[in-house]
Amino acid sequence: MRVLLVEDEAEFAKALRGALERDQFVVDWVAGLSLASEASRSGVHDLVLLDRTLPDGDGLSLIPQLRIDTPGVPIIVLSARGELSDRVAGLDDGADDYLVKPFDLEEMLARIRAVRRRPNELAPDEIVVGDLVFDMAHGEAIVRGTRLNLRRREVRVLTALLRRRGRAVLRESIEEVVYGFDDTIQSNILDSHVSRLRRKLSDSGAGVEIHTVRGVGYLLKEMD
Repeated sequence: MRVLLVEDEAEFAKALRGALERDQFVVDWVAGLSLASEASRSGVHDLVLLDRTLPDGDGLSLIPQLRIDTPGVPIIVLSARGELSDRVAGLDDGADDYLVKPFDLEEMLARIRAVRRRPNELAPDEIVVGDLVFDMAHGEAIVRGTRLNLRRREVRVLTALLRRRGRAVLRESIEEVVYGFDDTIQSNILDSHVSRLRRKLSDSGAGVEIHTVRGVGYLLKEMD
């Protein structure tokens, strides 16, 4: 799961990022509205954690754009502004939850789990291709009742390909899903992830294939 964290307090953001990464999230951290606006246009995030008091404005002003760029993605507001009127404003402006600072990191993770459990008509619970069943909420690939042992980045590659199954996906689009904004992407490393994933799908008899589209990227489809 990839999170967009919008928070201007560096030490606080570092603590949040550490907690999320220990829980296997990929975190893209930005410190202001303008950078958050740019990041949201990538459309790769599964959750947004949004501070209200930012150097360039109120975080709530970003919510309408987030709803366009990342429809259906949960938004949790994190704010020291905890008056009833503030909480009501955040929820009325489109946030899915409102967490008042200071808060315990375990509570934040519980709130994240809670919003992820809510039904989202815009996102399927699972994707089925051939004999492969992919649980979108938990990032698990299952073939005839057996869970595949996939590495974290293999899961992200598979997610990107399944979301556009039957169509070619640009290398750059996959890399945006697999890596955080601050990650250094080594040459040909994506090919290594795809190669391992392809082998595991084949060995499990998943009934799907990953094709290389020269000069473009990759394509996943059900085997004929």
